[in-house]
Amino acid sequence: QVQPVESGGGSVQAGGSLRLSCVYSEDIYNEYCMAWFRQAPGKERERVARLNSSGIIKVYDDSVKGRCTISRDNAKNTVYLQMDSLKPEDTAMYYCAAVLCGTWHPRFNAWGQGTQVTVSS
Repeated sequence: QVQPVESGGGSVQAGGSLRLSCVYSEDIYNEYCMAWFRQAPGKERERVARLNSSGIIKVYDDSVKGRCTISRDNAKNTVYLQMDSLKPEDTAMYYCAAVLCGTWHPRFNAWGQGTQVTVSS
């Protein structure tokens, strides 16, 4: 199965925190680097954060740098996105994806259902 399962979204007030989770099948999780993306209504999908297979190299979009932390738990085939100091502009559907390492390019043309994050002011 090439589609991930995302969870952990919700509605919070500005300044709040959420931890998003993404589970992939073991064969995909072990082979690829991982990334989070988001898409707000009426906008294109945009990059948020990515990390390599070891979980050491992490890259963040400027819009979330300093407020988000991406990590992975290899025992659970799970990638996390810890989001702190949330802002209303973070409101979006969040998706994770297996990506080609060193890039933001999704390996598969198959997105999960995503998890909704809504931040109120």
